[in-house]
Amino acid sequence: MKSGEMFASAGSIIASLMFVWAMFQQCFPYPLRNQIEKYSQRLVTLVYPYVQITFHEFTGERFMRSEAYSAIENYLSPRASTQAKRLKADIGKNNQSLVLSMDDHEEVAEEFRGAKLWWASGKNNSKSESRSFNPLTDEKRYYKLTFHKRHRDLIVETYLNYVMKEGKAIRVKNRQRKLYTNNGSYWSHVALEHPATFKTLAMEPEKKGEIIDDLITFSKAEEFFKRIGRAWKRGYLLYGPPGTGKSTMIGAMANLLSYDIYDLELTAVRDNTELRKLLIETSSKSIIVIEDIDCSLDLTGQRRKKVKREDEEENTDQRQRPAAGEREGRGSQVTLSGLLNFIDGLWSACGGERLIVFTTNQIEKLDPALIRKGRMDKHIELSYCSFEAFKVLAENYLRIESHRLFPRIGELLRDVKITPADVAEHLMPKSASGDSEIQLQSLIEALETTREEEARKIEALGKQEADQTQHGS
Repeated sequence: MKSGEMFASAGSIIASLMFVWAMFQQCFPYPLRNQIEKYSQRLVTLVYPYVQITFHEFTGERFMRSEAYSAIENYLSPRASTQAKRLKADIGKNNQSLVLSMDDHEEVAEEFRGAKLWWASGKNNSKSESRSFNPLTDEKRYYKLTFHKRHRDLIVETYLNYVMKEGKAIRVKNRQRKLYTNNGSYWSHVALEHPATFKTLAMEPEKKGEIIDDLITFSKAEEFFKRIGRAWKRGYLLYGPPGTGKSTMIGAMANLLSYDIYDLELTAVRDNTELRKLLIETSSKSIIVIEDIDCSLDLTGQRRKKVKREDEEENTDQRQRPAAGEREGRGSQVTLSGLLNFIDGLWSACGGERLIVFTTNQIEKLDPALIRKGRMDKHIELSYCSFEAFKVLAENYLRIESHRLFPRIGELLRDVKITPADVAEHLMPKSASGDSEIQLQSLIEALETTREEEARKIEALGKQEADQTQHGS
């Protein structure tokens, strides 16, 4: 038979099969078709020795992207780049490299402990005619794994766990970390490129080491938190005077653990419902930060003020009270109770591996319920610059580990309260020559001036108290 006749014959057979299938769909009622398809599939499984597992992109009612699908996508990326003929490309970490993945309807093969298996990517197109202002895509993507049935136990019990673990590790390694901020109940982000590390952080080495150990222990404690029945999260309260490095500490935390940062602006959140929505949309491996929480909202002792506030409202003339619409437009309605539920209520268990960090300059103003253990598990005081912290700054700014002026500076730092930020300002280059002695002399002069001013204040205060005692007698 000639090649032309073979193609014609094959086309005729295909057309006949398509006609028979169309007649089957049209002439047989749905219940009968369903039964025929079900039993035909059972018949095929008797002679077809392969098992298939499908992983869909979305779970439930398409609310969330499947973590299994994402892990498989990451896992297959290096294999697809060498085997697949059609690939999809996206921008990877630092917006510099490309990340490749299989295009739809592609297949790659793999061997695991002697078992041959195949991964295929697919896409189903829905025929839904629904319309909305925020329409969802009709494309439903999936990955399909095919393997011989004699390897079922190996694939299900060992291989798939291996794929999930490797896929998640690749995602963490390749992802571009982000710095998020909220506009109302929505997050927006930029690339997180904060340069702070614990090595450059001006702090005593012992205290620094303790914090590093605590953070690393937390990041590896998933099984521990499951065993004790607690959400995998930890609260940090950073407190101390302005300029002592609280924000820098957060940057160092994020760089140590490779976490994203969610910088939550409470005054931009309308109410407790929006606060919960923001919490749900945060990812794992992240730090949720509320800076200067004592200034963010009236969360400082609200319960003590409640009775007094109610009495004042009762005595206020009705005509002087604003209309309801005006009251509703006045900023945030987030309450202390809503914030407490955000930290360790039921909603806080949505997700895992998250740090919640509060910073404040005045810890005494915060409600004790907000910072108790179990909510803010670790309290870290960032105080004035010590001599050990100064040596870290000197190494960072001047690239020196010792100098003849160090003893004098150490003596002054024992008597003078100065923040690391102020010390760093004096260590900034003062000339193109880069002579470190100029910066150190500048710091010594500032410390001596500050000590003299403090001495004058103490003397003036003592004189004032003496005068008051003399007049009182």
